[in-house]
Amino acid sequence: MIKNDIALAIEKKSEFSRAKSLLIVDAVLDSLKESLAKDEKIEIRGFASFKVVPKKTGYGRDIRRKKQIKIKKGKRIKFRPGQELKNIKNK
Repeated sequence: MIKNDIALAIEKKSEFSRAKSLLIVDAVLDSLKESLAKDEKIEIRGFASFKVVPKKTGYGRDIRRKKQIKIKKGKRIKFRPGQELKNIKNK
């Protein structure tokens, strides 16, 4: 599913036009991005939660050159599905 598919689903379930549905999807995604950029936790009950967590410095292997490389520390986004999403997936 892509962004346009989500906008189409909103259009079918509401009285909004395709353009307005796309604006809604963009607004929601922009809000999510801004929250994650501020390291805030996002929780959508029944669906999932997103959390920014620190990533440690580590080592990996460059298989082409057969050398060990250092992986810099940073941040990553952790996705955790909600119970309703787990139940749908496990049916």
